Amino acid sequence: MNDRPEHSWWARAERLGRTIETTLIVVVLGGLVLFATAQIVLRNFFSIGVNWSDGLIRLVVLWLALLGTVAASREGRHLTMGAVTRWLPRPLQTGAGVAADLFAATFCALLARYAVSFVADSREFGDTLLNVVPAWWLQAPLPVAFALSAWQFLARAVLRALNRMPATRAAQP
Repeated sequence: MNDRPEHSWWARAERLGRTIETTLIVVVLGGLVLFATAQIVLRNFFSIGVNWSDGLIRLVVLWLALLGTVAASREGRHLTMGAVTRWLPRPLQTGAGVAADLFAATFCALLARYAVSFVADSREFGDTLLNVVPAWWLQAPLPVAFALSAWQFLARAVLRALNRMPATRAAQP
């Protein structure tokens, strides 16, 4: 294997993940815009509509938020307390960044764990959404997104601790 970072398996996996995330965001957002537009046209011009459309639009907005969360955690563009750590000496900034990433990873892992329980309970109780769809099918992205975000934060903490994070990413605590 080549030791150059741009040819490592990690870099290839990251590029693949980024491509999948971006494709999902574009497809889901495009579908949302088309469906919402069609619903508006149907209601305003034909006085008809799909009775489950509002629920579907809410779910799709949730999925988009989850996709955005995963992308933001990967890119280091999530909300941070950067104003607090900006005045710390460089070694303390690194330590504070590692601690913040580990805290975020732990929090996201806990959310993933509770989301798994939520989805399992929804499946057990036979909840439905959109009139007939088992709710757990539509809620399944919750634990996946939180687990992916936890993984991203953990990876950032490790890379930051090893001083292997690219400079543009390392600057953000």
